[in-house]
Amino acid sequence: MPKFAYTAIESATGREKKAVIESASSEQASHDLKALGLLPTSITAAAGAVAFKVPAKAAPKVAAKPGAAAKAFVPKPEPKKKKAGPGLAFGKVIGNQGLAVFTRQLSTLVNAGMPILRSLETLARQEKNLRFKWVLEQISESIKSGNTFSDGLTQHPKVFDRLYINMVKAGEAGGVLGTVLDRLSKFMEKAEKIKGKVKAAMTYPVIIAGVAVLIVSALMVFVIPKFQEIFTGLLKGTPLPLLTQGVIGLSNFMKNQIFATLGIVFAVFMFFKTITKTKSGKRAVDWIQINIPAFGPLFLKAAIGRFTRTLGTLLSSGVPILQALIITRDTSGNVHVAEALNKVHDRVKEGEGVGKPLEATKIFPTMVTSMVEVGEETGALPEMLTRIADTYDEEVDNAVTSITSIIEPIMIVFMAVVVGTIVIALFLPLVKIIQTLSGG
Repeated sequence: MPKFAYTAIESATGREKKAVIESASSEQASHDLKALGLLPTSITAAAGAVAFKVPAKAAPKVAAKPGAAAKAFVPKPEPKKKKAGPGLAFGKVIGNQGLAVFTRQLSTLVNAGMPILRSLETLARQEKNLRFKWVLEQISESIKSGNTFSDGLTQHPKVFDRLYINMVKAGEAGGVLGTVLDRLSKFMEKAEKIKGKVKAAMTYPVIIAGVAVLIVSALMVFVIPKFQEIFTGLLKGTPLPLLTQGVIGLSNFMKNQIFATLGIVFAVFMFFKTITKTKSGKRAVDWIQINIPAFGPLFLKAAIGRFTRTLGTLLSSGVPILQALIITRDTSGNVHVAEALNKVHDRVKEGEGVGKPLEATKIFPTMVTSMVEVGEETGALPEMLTRIADTYDEEVDNAVTSITSIIEPIMIVFMAVVVGTIVIALFLPLVKIIQTLSGG
């Protein structure tokens, strides 16, 4: 049977491969290569035959010189027109939840034996998000050009972060891309689940605080001015109590200086938003976040769970320990945790383990550092980190439940104090009015 030398691109990895295949004809050789998950770019008879090219368009035939082996005819590819993006848009291309769903679907297709290129094209055809659809099409074009899947991801850093890209690289290097994608999808789903629970714990107090602000604003703008007219008419110059004067003064300012009031609220909002972007402001906010009573332990447990799950997922996917620590540091979400991990990275780089440096940071609980040490001693550090993450995820669940039950009475008391203060301020002059009328 004739032999054909071929050059092809592996669909699973995007790498170029050159080898020889036995087949009845060059057309049959192309069919056989595609069945093996290869995209042939040129097929050449081993001796005395015309080369066969497999591009989108049929290649022109070239006669072989007599007495010499035929050389492959490789026409110059037509310059590809770069596809235009989906237009000007704001915000993230795709949310974390949507990216987790995409990763889950991609891992399912790859684990089912479908080549990575065909899997991406399949998901791109069914994608309804036009911006993300365009991203998938660009990655597919990159793979067709001979790049790997991870190379294509690198071209879109706003969609795929360093953790995602490095895990895919590790999966490609180890030939376990499907397994790594499955692991990555589970990691993202659990991370979103924990983030959702923490947000849920914060939603109730924010809503109650918002309602309290609206009620107080309505009292200040519409109710208190009516009482002021009554006080002025009945007390006839008699000085009002200090508390009442303060409430009425605030009411007059909010009513007569509505734009100034809105400007102050907007300025305070922008101040806190801007200060969190500065280095010192970010440090202060992150410190308060993990040390504030009631909520501090919740945020710390969530940060530890995210750190251990990220590091465990990276290590189990084949990412080197130093690189895994850097990625975990950059995705920790808290300045103080990131600084602690940076110190751990430096000491591990000098030859130490992970457990002792973690303990020296004084941020991570003794249980965490002890379990990490045991994982290092037994050679099962990734599994131990995942077990720690599962434990802390359960603790976050319990903390959210207990905090939610405590917040409700606290917020009720808070609203009662605010509204009660206003009522008392209005009631004090009424006592004087009653006394005046009784005396008359």
